[in-house]
Amino acid sequence: MHPNFIDQILPTFIYFIIFIKIIFVIMAISNIFFNKIHKDQIYDEKTIYWKERTEFIFIISMSILLIIIFNPLYNNQRFLIKETKLLFFIFGIILIISADWDIFITKAHWFSRVKQILK
Repeated sequence: MHPNFIDQILPTFIYFIIFIKIIFVIMAISNIFFNKIHKDQIYDEKTIYWKERTEFIFIISMSILLIIIFNPLYNNQRFLIKETKLLFFIFGIILIISADWDIFITKAHWFSRVKQILK
């Protein structure tokens, strides 16, 4: 990729990622509302559908951003602006929260040994 192309497209791409994240947050809050408070199954399924899609788009977009910024062929440190740092911070939190902790904790062999020792 030509550096000037990246300079022109990257700010728009970052704002696109922020927009997707805002939609994700709205869908997550709507999901809680329709599932817990309003008990509306139809809208709950729709919010889950869009929440999952926006999360997928966010993860793919952040992956592309990581590839662009940490491409060893270019010196792209100038792209680590405030918005990019914030997106990486949010991405890290989301990856930690959305990780399948059940595999690591309850299904791990060490966990069953610790439970036996503590009994």
